[in-house]
Amino acid sequence: MQIVQAVITGVVQGLSEFLPISSSAHIVFSNKLYNLLAHNSFTSLSGQEEIFFDIMVHLATLIAVIIYFYKDLKKIVSDFIESIKTKDYKNDNTKLVFYIALSTVITGIVGLVIKDKVENLIQNPSIICFLLMITGCILLLSEKFYKGDKKLDLKKAIIISLAQGLAIFPGFSRSGFTIAAALFLGMKRVDAAKFSFLMSIPVILLASLVYPVLELDFSEISQFNLKAIMLGTVASFVSGYLCIKYFMQLLEKLSLRIFGIYCLTAALLVLGLLQAFHRQLL
Repeated sequence: MQIVQAVITGVVQGLSEFLPISSSAHIVFSNKLYNLLAHNSFTSLSGQEEIFFDIMVHLATLIAVIIYFYKDLKKIVSDFIESIKTKDYKNDNTKLVFYIALSTVITGIVGLVIKDKVENLIQNPSIICFLLMITGCILLLSEKFYKGDKKLDLKKAIIISLAQGLAIFPGFSRSGFTIAAALFLGMKRVDAAKFSFLMSIPVILLASLVYPVLELDFSEISQFNLKAIMLGTVASFVSGYLCIKYFMQLLEKLSLRIFGIYCLTAALLVLGLLQAFHRQLL
């Protein structure tokens, strides 16, 4: 693994994991663009090294979420423990724990059902472009119907969780789908984004860490380019943390329209490149 490759992938992962622009789509696009410019495969890794690197960059984004929302998470855990002691489960943070747990189960079930179809799409950048365009349209429509006067409840949590499950398709944005679903249901942008980020914690942990670890042969780690992997991990953490910080601030002032327009523009641009450089990119 090359250092440039690792750092670029880390930055792309950190930014696109939390922005409503689809991390899977941007990893594929980065791969194709690097292939075009450097005449070399962007993902020329051994299977084991790729698994390990994937674990590390997702761990970095997970840590970024936990650090940014540390005070909120501390309060949530504290209230949840207190509710168990007093057997009073009506406070908002205790309900939030239940909603996050429920979302993890629902997302896992949906993900397992459609997993095989998703794996076939990852090699088709043209289809990913069309799915990214759908993401853009959904973001634009969510703002058109936005009211922002309702709070999270069980029904909303279930619908948002289903949206998160569908976002396993490359080109569909997890944060984009969950935030948009919350906006369609009448939640405030900041509240929608906060719930989206909090519910991402167990999903990232299970989908990107626990399962890959079971496939990893730890005896091969000494053969990896650990310097490149560590730099890519740091890049993923820094870009991920800054992304969350400024995205939350942005939502207090602006809408998701800019991201919807970006998704449409990026998808059309990549489709154009795929046609112009068909032989080099495919």
